[in-house]
This record gives sequence, structure tokens and C-alpha cells, in this order.
Amino acid sequence: MNFLKWLYPGMRFKRWLLLFAAGVMLASLGIAIMFNYKYIDSIEESIFWAVYTFSGEYTYTATAVMGSVMVVIGFLIMAMAARFIIQSVIDVVYPSSSEKLVDLIYEKRMLGKGPAVTVVGGGHGLSVLLRGIKEVTTNVTAVVTVADDGGSSGRLREELGIIPPGDLRNCLVALADTEPLMEKLFQHRFGGSSSLSGHSFGNLFIAAMAEVTGDVETALTESSKVLAVKGRVLPASKEHVRLDAIMEDGTIVCGESHIPEVHKRIHRVKLFPEHVEAVQSSLDAIRDANAIVLGPGSLYTSIMPNLLVEGIGDAICRSKAIKIYICNVMTQPGETDGYTASMHVKAILDHAGRQAIDYVIVNSTPVPEDLAQKYAEKGAYPVEVDDDALNALGVGLIKADLISGKDVIHHDSRKLASSVMRAVYGIKAGLDEIRKH
Repeated sequence: MNFLKWLYPGMRFKRWLLLFAAGVMLASLGIAIMFNYKYIDSIEESIFWAVYTFSGEYTYTATAVMGSVMVVIGFLIMAMAARFIIQSVIDVVYPSSSEKLVDLIYEKRMLGKGPAVTVVGGGHGLSVLLRGIKEVTTNVTAVVTVADDGGSSGRLREELGIIPPGDLRNCLVALADTEPLMEKLFQHRFGGSSSLSGHSFGNLFIAAMAEVTGDVETALTESSKVLAVKGRVLPASKEHVRLDAIMEDGTIVCGESHIPEVHKRIHRVKLFPEHVEAVQSSLDAIRDANAIVLGPGSLYTSIMPNLLVEGIGDAICRSKAIKIYICNVMTQPGETDGYTASMHVKAILDHAGRQAIDYVIVNSTPVPEDLAQKYAEKGAYPVEVDDDALNALGVGLIKADLISGKDVIHHDSRKLASSVMRAVYGIKAGLDEIRKH
């Protein structure tokens, strides 16, 4: 029943179908006048005879039904004809997606009307959220951390002098509307013992595109075209930064990848150099957003680096958008050991400003005992939701079923996106109601 999507509200197809029908009727009337109703009379008499033969009597109701059936059939024929005309054009202009024509138009028309959502973070958690968000709105922008210094990203950063592409690549793939093979290609990681070992193709692609275009922001825009990305992926900054952590015992750990290794309580994180210029497009996305979402992801190593870029934390605090933080389901060994939900929130408020969060979304589904035990062996435990402490911080609390997985505990992308959008629409409706009074 994919054909029925053509008749969905907002598709801008029905108006042209009606205009097409009006044209057909006008042309039919013109033909009838030209031939002095001669042939129309013959058709009308044939219909009356058919009705009488079928029903045994001639009634107005019977002819009205017959006329209605003919009108419906006529409209269906016109709709099919219009569809096939458009389809034949698309087959020539854009053959690779001709079978998904109505889906493409539906996404452009309907998802393009969704709220403007700016998601700030990095790591695996951000890409999980983006996979769900792109199904409800294409007005989504990911502002991604550039402090990663480990793995393939760290090597490319040191060897080529570019900002780390790993988190940017994951976000591009998460927002992509492309063939599975292309996604698999971008995520492919080279094996063996050569100099390419450990690098992902996507990282190398972005690095090459940055050299060709001369600018990483342009490189991401062009890469988005290759992957048919729904939305935008932007770095928080184009400058080379290092994330350092000041521990509660006064020691300083340099480098994002080394912070969890020391297993000490973090007091504060900072960037080196301290003053790092933000990408203007990222600031614009924050300013123009209807909703700003922080996380999910590593508190200090994925979310905080963005907030420390000059202007981003302040822009979030000054924004009139609905600001939502998605709290992690489990604590992270070496980073948030023993942290409750309020401790996560307080850390963000201390780094970014007291107006950085309006609401926090937490998982309400109990973690299965067998998985909880499995994670406990690695030092990770479910994050305790301390309602009173969260209320004392002045943030709203939203509890929802967020997790999925039989072997690992992860946020479910659809559940996560659904919870965020329900919160956005629900909060907006509430604010609109308050303004009326």
C-alpha cells in the first residue's frame, strides 16, 4: 500500500491531482460541446440500459451509484497515470532511487517539517541517538567533539594534522540514508600489520576529503552528499585541542584517552589551549534550534569537550530552545564511578553554566540481573536516579524505557528518539498553554 503515501497530508500531490482532474473534465466538456453532445448521449443511453438490465428497474439511486463508481475509477486512473509519468522521469534522472520515489518525497516533505534539533556530544552514544532522530526529523545537526586522541583518529591527527575524524564519521554513517554496502565500507577497518592497520576507511575518506577541499567543514558537507545524510554533522571546533583532567587529589592527566586509565575521581576537565574558537555553523545551529540535546555518551570525554569550546556553553545557556540531557544508563569505570544522575547533571552545570539543562531523561527500566552482574565485574553499575537531588538542581526529570539488548546494555535508538520527541512536543505544548493564560 505504498501508493497511498501519495495521498498523505503535506505531500503536495493531491492538489495537482485535482487540477489534473479538473483539466480532464474541462477537456471532456469541450469535446462534448464540439460534437454537439452526440456521442455523450449515446454513452448516457448505454449506461441507463446497463443499469436497467442489472437492477431490473431504472432509479436515480442506481444511476448515482454508477456515476460515483465511474468518478472513482476515473480518479484512480488519473492518479496512476500521474504517478507513472513522474516515475518515468525519475527513472531517467535518478534511477538508483526510482523504487523509493514516494518515500523520498515523503521524507523531504514531512520530515523536513520536524523540529530543529541540535545534538551535542560524541562517541557511540551520539550516533545511537542520531539513528533514531533522523526517522522523525531531518532538521538535525550534530555538534561533535574534536578532543579524541586515541586509535585511528589519534594517529591521523598526529600524522596529518587534522582534527580527529572518528566521531564525525560515526555521526555521518548514523545519519546516512544509503546502501548497506556503503555504510559497511565507511566503517571497514583495515587489518594486518601494514601502516593502514587499525584505520577505518571512513576516517581515511574524511582525511582525504579535508585535504582536497582544504577545510574539514567543507569536507563533511561533501561527504554528506556521498552518504545522502539526513541533517548536518559539524565539528565543535576546527582547532587542535587536548582534553586534560584535574583530579580531586590535584593531579593532572593529559589526553582524553588517558583520563579513564588512572581511575581517580575527576574534579574538572579543561581544554589545552584553553581558548579555542568554535565553528560558527555550530553556534548558529545551537542558536536556531528548537531543542538542544546533550548526550548520551561519556560525561567527561564526549560531552564536556564541546561545552568547553569558547562560546558553545554560553550559546546553550542563552538559547531559548528546550535543553535536554540524556543521562547514561551505566556508570563508566575510571570516569563516573559511583555517580548518580544528579552528579552527572551537576558536572555539566558546573562546566557549562546553570542554564545548560532544563530536563534530564533517565532510564526507568531495571537492568536484567545477569547483565548487571556481567557489568559489575568490569566496574560498571546502573546509574542511581536520585529524584530529590535532581529537583534541588532545578531540572525537570523525565523517566522512560530507554534500553535494549540481550548481551549488552545500550540505549535503543528508536526508544531514545521517541522519548526525546515526546518530551519536546509535550514541553512545547505545555509552554504554549501557559502563554495562552
